[in-house]
Amino acid sequence: MSINSKQSIKCPECSHLNEVTVWSSITSDDSVDLKKDLLSGKINIFKCENCSHTALLPNPLLYHDSSKKLMLSFTPCNDEATKAQLFKNIRETSKNSEDLKNLVDYNLRFVTNYDTMLEKILIFDNDLHDKVIEVLKVLILTQEPEKANDRIAVFGKYEDDYIEFLIRDKKENQFYTSRIPFESYNTIKTQLAQSGVKYKSFDWEIIDIDYGASLLRGVNNIL
Repeated sequence: MSINSKQSIKCPECSHLNEVTVWSSITSDDSVDLKKDLLSGKINIFKCENCSHTALLPNPLLYHDSSKKLMLSFTPCNDEATKAQLFKNIRETSKNSEDLKNLVDYNLRFVTNYDTMLEKILIFDNDLHDKVIEVLKVLILTQEPEKANDRIAVFGKYEDDYIEFLIRDKKENQFYTSRIPFESYNTIKTQLAQSGVKYKSFDWEIIDIDYGASLLRGVNNIL
């Protein structure tokens, strides 16, 4: 069920008091338009009606798509220690409440970046799996290892039997694209499954490029 509340928020720039709709939970089945607003970056984004100052609200958001068996828990956070504690908390809470029993065959993801949340939704909307996508990101970035630390790879789209990634080079301030044949995606997905990777969650998981790199180092996510 999608849940929201009205909150009065003072603009940090001009001090104008704004009435804002804040979403704490979004179920994609409830409204096509609501999901569209989320993917357009309109959910929990504060924009002052007086001075147009824009900022991400610090509120957690739970996203649920029953058709894709996907649940995302998003809490804005930039601090690694805080992120680790939040992740520990959601795992402990789910275990104690026995919620996991109702989420068999789901993919459960904990994310702390707004864009990452949207990327996860797009990946599963395209009937792809983020564990394979993260491995592909590592393979793409390590093609030029001397530049890998300055680059970020993001899933772009899947069409014409190709998966396209957007590559941002922070040092050069440039954007590039990289296309991977879908056949390569299937090959990696099969190889990961054979090595023990599970394509459903038995608990909340953080699936990012570090996770992808760990798979390539031979560390499997067997829970």
